Amino acid sequence: MADYYEVLGLDKKSSPEEIKKAFRRLAQKYHPDKKGGDAQKFKEVNEAYQTLSDQEKRKMYDQYGPSFEKAQAQGGFEGFEGFRDWASWADAMRGNAKENDFENFNFGNLGDIFSDIFSMGGGSSFRSGDNTNRKRKSRFTKGEDLEIKLEIEFMEAIFGKEKEIFLNRYQDCSDCQGKGIEPGSKFRKCSTCRGQGKIISSQSTFFGTFQTSQVCPTCQGQGEIPEKQCHSCRGTGRIQKETSLKIKIPAGIDHGQIIKLSGQGNAGLKGATAGDLYAHILIKAHPDFRRQGRDIFSKKKISISQAVIGDQIEVKTVDGLVKLKIPSGTSSDQEFRLRNKGIPYLNSESHFFDRSQKRGDHLVKIIINIPKKITRKQKNILEDLKKEGL
Repeated sequence: MADYYEVLGLDKKSSPEEIKKAFRRLAQKYHPDKKGGDAQKFKEVNEAYQTLSDQEKRKMYDQYGPSFEKAQAQGGFEGFEGFRDWASWADAMRGNAKENDFENFNFGNLGDIFSDIFSMGGGSSFRSGDNTNRKRKSRFTKGEDLEIKLEIEFMEAIFGKEKEIFLNRYQDCSDCQGKGIEPGSKFRKCSTCRGQGKIISSQSTFFGTFQTSQVCPTCQGQGEIPEKQCHSCRGTGRIQKETSLKIKIPAGIDHGQIIKLSGQGNAGLKGATAGDLYAHILIKAHPDFRRQGRDIFSKKKISISQAVIGDQIEVKTVDGLVKLKIPSGTSSDQEFRLRNKGIPYLNSESHFFDRSQKRGDHLVKIIINIPKKITRKQKNILEDLKKEGL
C-alpha cells in the first residue's frame, strides 16, 4: 500500500487546506473521463484523501500506518505505540497461517506479553485482557459512494444555480427506520457468539498462544439478531428507490471539477453511515463565448469604416450589452479587454454569484468585415480612397 502522504505529494505536517488543494489538483489530473486520465491513480488519490481529510482517521493513520484500518475496526490498539512492529510481525506470519487467523488481534495488556517473553517460564502463553466491557461498534459497512455526471449550461456555471436531480440509490427503509427488524418484533441475543459479536479462538505460535477474534458471521458483530426481519428490506435496513436531490452549483465552477455531497451516496446496511455522492460537472459550450480560466473570449465584427474612423459599438457579455469604444485605426484580430466581466472566482462562503466577487475579464477580438459584394457607389468611394493612398 502506497503512503497516503506520498500519493498526494505532501508530508505529515500538511494542513487540512493543503490536503484539500492537493486532492482537487490530482483528482482533476487523473480523472478517467479526462484525456490522459488514470483510473488507478484517481482511485489512490481518492482513497488517500478520504483518510487524511478525516481528523480521526488521519490520527490513526499517522500512528499505525497502513494497518490503521484494522486498528480502527477494533476500536484502537491498546496501551503501547511500539505495537506497530508487532502488527508488522503478525502480518508477515499471516502468510503461514489460514486466511483471517490473525485478523482482529485482542492483545489486551502488552505488559504481560513482554513479561512472558523475558521470563519464558514453562507453558508460557500470551492471553488477551478481558474485553467484555469494551463498547461494541457497528461492524456494518458504510454505504457505497456514488458518482454522477451533471451537465449544466454555460451561464449556470458562471452565476451559480441550484439544480434538482433524480437518481436511484439505497435509502434507509422507511418501515424499519434502517434497523432491518420487522416493526413490532424484538432483538434477541445471538446464539452463535452469545451476544459478544465475535468468535474468539486461540492460535499457538513459537512465542506462545495468541487469542484472536473474528466478527460473528451470524449477527455481523452486533451481538443480537432480530426475531423477524423487516419484510420490506429483507433485514438489510435499506431499499433502492428513485429520489430527488438538490445540488448547489457554485458560481465560477469549471468544466471537470467535482462537487462532493457528504452522506448523499447509498445508505449503509442496518443504519451504518451513508456513502458520499460525487458530481462531475460538465459545462455545455456557448455559441457566443469561450472560456479560458477566469477569462471569457468572444468575437465582434465591425465595418471597414468603423475600423478606420472609429466608433462606439455594443458588445454582448454575460452581463448583457455593454458599450465598447473602437478607436480609429483599429486592425483586424485586435483585442479589447472589458475588465471584471469574466468568470467569478469561486467563493467558499457562498454558492451563488455576488457582485462583490472578484472576476476575470472579457476579451473581445475585432474582426473587420470585408464585404464580398458592394454597390457601384461604394466602389467609386473606395476607388477615390485608393487614389488618396488609403
